[in-house]
Amino acid sequence: MSAELRKAIEQISKDRGIDKDLLIDTLERAVRSSVTKKLGEDVDIEVTFNEDKGGFDVYQFKRVVQEIKDPISEILLEDAKNHDPNVQVDDELGFELKVEDLGRIAAQSAKQVIIQRMREAEQEIIYEEYKDRKREIVSGTIQRRDRSGWIINLGRTEALLPKEEQISKERFRRGDQIQALLYDVRKEGRGPQIIVSRSHPDYLTVLFNREVPEVADGFVRIMGVARDPGSRAKVAVMSTDRDVDPVGACVGVRGSRIQNIVQELRGERIDIIVWSPEITTYAVNALSPARISRITVDEEDGVLEVVVPDDQLTLAIGRKGQNVKLAAKLLGWKIDIFTESRYGAMYKDRQSLEQLANVAEIPFEAFLAAGFDGATAVAEAEDEQLLAIQGLDAEKVADIRSAINFLGLDGRMEEGDGAVSDAEGESNAEVSEVDAVLDESEMDEEGDLAARQMEQRDSSEIEDAEEPVSGDPGSAPLK
Repeated sequence: MSAELRKAIEQISKDRGIDKDLLIDTLERAVRSSVTKKLGEDVDIEVTFNEDKGGFDVYQFKRVVQEIKDPISEILLEDAKNHDPNVQVDDELGFELKVEDLGRIAAQSAKQVIIQRMREAEQEIIYEEYKDRKREIVSGTIQRRDRSGWIINLGRTEALLPKEEQISKERFRRGDQIQALLYDVRKEGRGPQIIVSRSHPDYLTVLFNREVPEVADGFVRIMGVARDPGSRAKVAVMSTDRDVDPVGACVGVRGSRIQNIVQELRGERIDIIVWSPEITTYAVNALSPARISRITVDEEDGVLEVVVPDDQLTLAIGRKGQNVKLAAKLLGWKIDIFTESRYGAMYKDRQSLEQLANVAEIPFEAFLAAGFDGATAVAEAEDEQLLAIQGLDAEKVADIRSAINFLGLDGRMEEGDGAVSDAEGESNAEVSEVDAVLDESEMDEEGDLAARQMEQRDSSEIEDAEEPVSGDPGSAPLK
């Protein structure tokens, strides 16, 4: 019996990874619980594990008294002297109890305590093991699916891959091998909840750290990641060593390193760009492959006004606005894209508005405060709207109308130059309101060329845009 108990403790400690002392403490608590279950809560009990015997020593202590008031916790002096002749009143005398005499109910109670305590100990061990492993890659096997997502067997425990952390076009079956980023570890009543992700930007960062030695060694740093999971990503890199090309290091010989990452992400196209502390240079790199004519920085509002040649608008925006939206997320700035022709027209329109302000002898800012950003908008407004502008009266409105005629703005309106066709208006909606949908499969060189040709065909819908196309870093994630 003693050898069997010692062996069982050692085996459980080894198999479950539970500390031996913790296991012994659990067993002592279980025996104590079974004794109080049988004799009552007021019993003074001491339980210790005897290493030599390989069993438990259980003692009940009673106080020596002249007159008994509580038979459970007290003993007469005369009876106590039969056990110890030197005992005196108010001494405590211990009596050994046999564990075998506790009965079936007490034994069942001890079993429940042991099971519960071991479960808690295992959960605590799992939590301690995984809580410091956030942002690591873990591997497992798809076990089942529930309402929250996929349950992954990690060996000793399970992890949850929530629906919102999955790559939208991925499909799994039971038994599939999978790896993901350990995103979070939460303490819950039923045990630690391990959350993993395949769509988080940090997953791409950790994959680069694993596949590219220069990243792992610190010679190349990942400065930013923006993802449309499963479709396209932009990664900004910089080198801490002038002899190391950050882009070349990440791509690898004949693309060997980047291809490993692309395959793991089910064909997600990855653009690697060079990071720069200068926001304009960084923006030019982020919007590649489009050529940029000029960039105006509005630091107060966090907006970049980007001007591109008319034939580069499609490349700058990307299919369904993907390129500009990923660039905005990478930079953390809102990006407004204009064609050169449109920007030139806006500049002339702004100059004409300044002339109208001089004619009316009111500050230029008064027009801006009223929501008029160009002379064309003033020409299209009703007199009642103009009279609402601070500093304008009927006489000055008449002067403005005369100036508009002199500048020829009425003629441009009649010819329809200020109108935007339905197709143009639809194509120039803010990118933040458009969901990007790209091909699921990885594009090779031929596929990439075909996509580029498709983008050029689509350019007829947007190249004459009358409104800038915007990318907003705060918009909802691309799915």
